[in-house]
Amino acid sequence: MQKYYIKHPDGTLTSHYGVVPGTGAAPAAQPAALATALPAVQPALPTALPPRVATATSTSVSPQSLPGAVYAAPLLAPATSIGITPTMTGTTTQPFVAQPIVTKASMPSTAATGGGGKMGQLWPLYEAKMKKEGLNDAAIAAFKYNYSVLTSGQDTMIPESSISPVDSLPSYESLNVTEDSSLLRRTVVLKLNGGLGTGMGLEKAKSLLPVKQGLTFLDLIAQQVESMKDGFGTNVKFMLMNSFSTSEDTLEALAKYPSLGTGSDLEFVQNKAPKVTEEDLRPASWAASPESEWCPPGHGDLYPAMLGSGTLDRLLMQGFKYMFVSNSDNLGATLDLKLLTYFAGSKAPFMMEVATRTDADKKGGHLAKDNKTGGLLLRETAQCPDEDEKEFQNVAKYKFFNTNNLWVDLEALADQFRKSGGALQLPVMKNSKTVDPRDKKSTKVLQLETAMGAAISCFPGATAVVIPRSRFAPVKTTNDLLALRSDAYLLTPDSRIELDPKRSGVPPNVKLDGSYKFVDAMDAMIPNGPPSLIDCKKLVIEGPIVFSPGVTIVGEVTIKNASSEKKAVAPGVYTDTTLVL
Repeated sequence: MQKYYIKHPDGTLTSHYGVVPGTGAAPAAQPAALATALPAVQPALPTALPPRVATATSTSVSPQSLPGAVYAAPLLAPATSIGITPTMTGTTTQPFVAQPIVTKASMPSTAATGGGGKMGQLWPLYEAKMKKEGLNDAAIAAFKYNYSVLTSGQDTMIPESSISPVDSLPSYESLNVTEDSSLLRRTVVLKLNGGLGTGMGLEKAKSLLPVKQGLTFLDLIAQQVESMKDGFGTNVKFMLMNSFSTSEDTLEALAKYPSLGTGSDLEFVQNKAPKVTEEDLRPASWAASPESEWCPPGHGDLYPAMLGSGTLDRLLMQGFKYMFVSNSDNLGATLDLKLLTYFAGSKAPFMMEVATRTDADKKGGHLAKDNKTGGLLLRETAQCPDEDEKEFQNVAKYKFFNTNNLWVDLEALADQFRKSGGALQLPVMKNSKTVDPRDKKSTKVLQLETAMGAAISCFPGATAVVIPRSRFAPVKTTNDLLALRSDAYLLTPDSRIELDPKRSGVPPNVKLDGSYKFVDAMDAMIPNGPPSLIDCKKLVIEGPIVFSPGVTIVGEVTIKNASSEKKAVAPGVYTDTTLVL
């Protein structure tokens, strides 16, 4: 059996899994047989095939262009000739070649990506370096496009003159859909889990941090998936995009949840990209620490990593169509059946969950409309010219920000890869660094990165929906972690983390001084657990303190200790006050 597609006379495309019609059982009988044999993979096969199976007259015809065709499409395998026999009444068919997503021949050529100059001279050095490192064709194609943007001198900024605000979008509350649980069988939940918690003093995946009742991010995510399986009586596919740094620890931690899967059925690993010497754009070299010559390519690497690892191919072959992606540190980002049903019904190729910007969000990226195409795009801080910073931070004008909760039609993603020759043309961001981040005198380099949300500009017809803040609760700092561990957040029976309803959707604003940047320092401050923050608006901590049991913070409270000696905050209720110890 294999993945095949039916292109109907009206131009719509449906995907199926089995023996290609005309090569095995009689077409009229085959769909029913497949429906019986593979109900979990393809629960709703058509009862009859369209009147024309194929109209190709030569092997050079692209099956996607046919008015009504059945064609097999192994996405990364070498192109294969599929013979369609004339078994349907009144139909004459000829063999044709199935079109894979990427072959070496379809990779962007030097000419197609900026040709001469620096690109022509230096690209062979990068290609050789990446091949020596064992990177796959999809990873090489993605970096090749990014490097071509750099060497072409193309402006990577998004000036105010090129965009317009997005005035209104559908809200979660306004969605009027009848939830369809059958869609769960064709949906994969994917968590980005490549980040180490180095910014919080960790040498392991941030998702292994305890959050509530001794449970880690990964524990809660796994339990959420199992709860949904039990609640709907159907399998829910779960996967992780790990990095080389997080893979081993993560798989070990998830071994206690065998129903999630193992190996390549559970994870794929993100790629790495070569750093670029800022002065001459040659591949960075650092003999003292060769691993420092490489960097993460940003979470936009999700797409080439799925392609190059074979994950996209496998998911399509298994009958999956929809993917929900979010960050592993955002426990509010659960698979929501209402959103899934809305996305499936919209026929959109891509949907972004956005939230309303506040002053606290003004320095982060925002959603906008591209004046040239009329489509949606993201503008990140690194893409805003200095002269436009004031408008960038105008939250009344640019109302929405990307939560990094994304919905992707996998068939649309595969089609986009075919159209773009294997590399999505995501906006490229240049980050200036030193080759050795611990040595500020080492060679200055550029790290070329992309963001996965920026793919919204790659899909005509992409859309967005405004979600409640309850679906956006990321943990980036110990400020976030302290709030999440407090009673301001509840752990629901289905393992979701939610703000207590008393908070009316507004989390407490916690500001710890720099000495609490690392988790171990924060833990030492709350040996008996965090203070009560259920009624806290803002908590500021300055200096070494330790909370006694039974401390309640109400309103806006600042606690200061100017000495170097750690001092205790006594039990009691502190309301709208500054406490000097």
